[in-house]
Amino acid sequence: MSFGDLEEHNGVWELRFTRTLPHPPERVWRALTEPDDLAVWFPTSIEGDRAGGAPLRFTFPNHKADPFDGRMLVCNPPHVLEFVWGTDRLRFELTGTDEGTLLTLTDVLDERGKAARDGAGWHDCLDGLEVRLDDASAPRQVGRRWQDVSAAYQERFGPEASTIGPPESVTRSST
Repeated sequence: MSFGDLEEHNGVWELRFTRTLPHPPERVWRALTEPDDLAVWFPTSIEGDRAGGAPLRFTFPNHKADPFDGRMLVCNPPHVLEFVWGTDRLRFELTGTDEGTLLTLTDVLDERGKAARDGAGWHDCLDGLEVRLDDASAPRQVGRRWQDVSAAYQERFGPEASTIGPPESVTRSST
């Protein structure tokens, strides 16, 4: 199991995940940007142009939480996708390797207290991305493993990174 890391850089907290995917960067890029692929592994839809500076709108399926806005910062296919996602900044970097693609996801957090919660969330999402890449007919995966890895992230990152509880979409789906 490939866990993310939490690091502080000049007072800013970053969650960082790396995954080696046995797929070429062009295929991984499509999974990061195409609505049919995103619907399987990413927690929201992404509405807006894939161009630097473009406004974005993020909507949860079945209205599990309120939609929110963001902005595209960098779109350099098939290497870098970076955008403001609500109050966070997400950066996906793709590097071609002999085995396929090295994916690095960096989530620059607005608040340390949600690091364990969001770490478990992105871990779950990246697991879903791998499933989607391995099987184009895979059903939606988001939220399937969040509960399984949440305690591990709380333990890894400590109490200061665990002050904000589960996302509303998780508590709504469990009631």
